[in-house]
Amino acid sequence: MGLKVGDTVPEFTLKDQHGKPFSSSDLLGRKPIVIYFYPKDDTPGCTKEACSFRDSYEDFKDLGAEVIGISGDTVKSHSKFAQKHQLPFILLSDSNNEVRKAFKVGKSMLILPGRETYVIDRNGKIIMVFNNLLNAEKHITEAINALKKSQQ
Repeated sequence: MGLKVGDTVPEFTLKDQHGKPFSSSDLLGRKPIVIYFYPKDDTPGCTKEACSFRDSYEDFKDLGAEVIGISGDTVKSHSKFAQKHQLPFILLSDSNNEVRKAFKVGKSMLILPGRETYVIDRNGKIIMVFNNLLNAEKHITEAINALKKSQQ
């Protein structure tokens, strides 16, 4: 089982798709964050999910949130993936799976890295967890609904 609603998000630092260090503490306390863990760049389900986040990115910004995608792929792979699909949000390389382990995101079907989305409020508390390997697009609607609900 991964982290749950009400848990505090662990702080972490990883390199983004430009090779620059990104620290979660740069955003925690300032704005809500949507962190989604996905198995692999440029695979059908992951591309569909990333493009759905891209297509809804303005909705996330309107809700004051930042979107961050995390996988075990390299910075170079993330850079190509982001350019190819014009992804406007942050992609982080977790090549040692340290952050995946900190969030306790397990494997799906025993072999694939899990697909899990977390919505974190501005105080660093998890307000939504969604885990579904096969319905990649539902991660976006669930995250948007959680952000809207938290603003009521």
